[in-house]
Amino acid sequence: MDTKHVTEKADLESVDQGVQDELDLAAMGHGQALTRKFSVWSMLCMAFCALGTWSAFAQDLSSGLINGGAIDIVWGVALVVACNICVGLSLGEMCSSMPTTLGQAYWTYRLWNSPSGRFISYMCAWITTFGWWTITASQVAFMGEFLLKMKVIVDTTWWPASTGYVQFLMYVGVTLFFTAINIVACRRDWWLPWLNNFVGGCFILLFFVFSLTLLMTVGVRSDLKFQPASFTFGKWINLTGWSNGLVFFLGLLQGAYGLTAYDSTLHMIEELPKPRKNGPLVVNLSIIIGGVSGITFMIICLFCIQNIDKVINSPTGLPFVELMLQTTGVNPTLSLISLFIFNGLGQGTVMLTASSRLTWGFARDGGLPWSEYLAQVSKTWKAPVRALWAQGTIIALVGVLYTFSTTALQAILGVSTIALTISYTIPILTLLIAGRDKLPPAGMRLGRWGPLINWVSVIYCSLTTVLFFFPGSPKVTTSDMNYAIAVFAVMMVVALFFWFIRGKHTYLRTNAAILEMEHARQLEDVPESQVVDIQEAETRDNKSE
Repeated sequence: MDTKHVTEKADLESVDQGVQDELDLAAMGHGQALTRKFSVWSMLCMAFCALGTWSAFAQDLSSGLINGGAIDIVWGVALVVACNICVGLSLGEMCSSMPTTLGQAYWTYRLWNSPSGRFISYMCAWITTFGWWTITASQVAFMGEFLLKMKVIVDTTWWPASTGYVQFLMYVGVTLFFTAINIVACRRDWWLPWLNNFVGGCFILLFFVFSLTLLMTVGVRSDLKFQPASFTFGKWINLTGWSNGLVFFLGLLQGAYGLTAYDSTLHMIEELPKPRKNGPLVVNLSIIIGGVSGITFMIICLFCIQNIDKVINSPTGLPFVELMLQTTGVNPTLSLISLFIFNGLGQGTVMLTASSRLTWGFARDGGLPWSEYLAQVSKTWKAPVRALWAQGTIIALVGVLYTFSTTALQAILGVSTIALTISYTIPILTLLIAGRDKLPPAGMRLGRWGPLINWVSVIYCSLTTVLFFFPGSPKVTTSDMNYAIAVFAVMMVVALFFWFIRGKHTYLRTNAAILEMEHARQLEDVPESQVVDIQEAETRDNKSE
């Protein structure tokens, strides 16, 4: 076969696959509003950065040391990785059946197609959206804090770093940066995938840079020493006041936090070719790669740690920075943390991308206030610009709490993991209750292992959700009280309010969705040879308009 025929065959297969992707999406009530510009690699880079496992573990190092020490940091995290693979497989199977941006909420509705199911689906949509707003806000807060603490590394008395209005202004600046980059990067189809590849490549490179720097520095300096293997793999630390049995489970929260947000791919699925196959692949690869890199980096940190008490009670307020200062010194730490911040800004940008697609998808399905306005995709910027700015405004408003109550701010940021974990539980539990035979045709099937994998997922998610509501110690005071449950309750009240004033009447009942599903049914009755012609004619008409 000559080169010309090979090229023509590849083009035909590409057209056929594009038509199939559009038909699949139309069957779920939506037109192809965004281009499928991502490859498997660029989407995997995005998912890996959104997880940010090894860096999240590093930022939360003191929590792991207090709640179980090395045993929980290594073996507890390994258990969390195994459980999250089960969750990823469960979500991947449903994604393969119903690849749409709304993800968990839409699956719940399809599996439980009743008035009650539509209500639970709506609540799931709000929980997922709240979760992505708050997890993006937490990345904004982390980056703002790291930027200010760069000065504190060399001057621990620098007061602006802990001043409310300074922290708020930095927070708003980072939010504006993330939003603006997302709008501009969608102007050309190759820009956003390229950005994902760049940030993902840097994140992988940075993992090796930090790992090798720690190992080489401790290995060559005579005044430093490696911790023994008995410490790295078997040291138990409990500084909480809770019983050891409970602390083991509380220690799992570090792993749960670092392995949350792998549903980013699910909310970008309408921009990925062959979503039924590639979506589940990217979700599960991101969990495996994130888990392996996270455990590896924690083992290296435990081997290289010098003064545990000083890391837990760091003068800078950043335990990982203290670890770097103990091993490499001030100037190398400044250089490495600068790279860490640079890449963290890129991670925040891709996290906001996934969050914005979910916001847009929820509005498109009639779930948000002013949905028709927010669901518009800008023809100039080729992005849901209105949803991006609305989301950026909401995230920026969270930062106002810097000037009033950092305790309330931390509670809002901390509820992100709870919300996302619950959003994973709802569709999986719905599938088990409704019956796995209700799952639409899919490219990926778990087969006879499906029920076991689903139940492991539900039990794990339920356990970690309850644990996330626990306070830091049994002797609860106003300063160490866990206010996450209060924040979550407020979120549910907001969701219920909008259900009665809007969602009850419009959610998943938009005219556009009904027309698209009818259009898909009509195309299913047309011979395959004519489908491509119809789609090409529609494309020409859209371009002429």
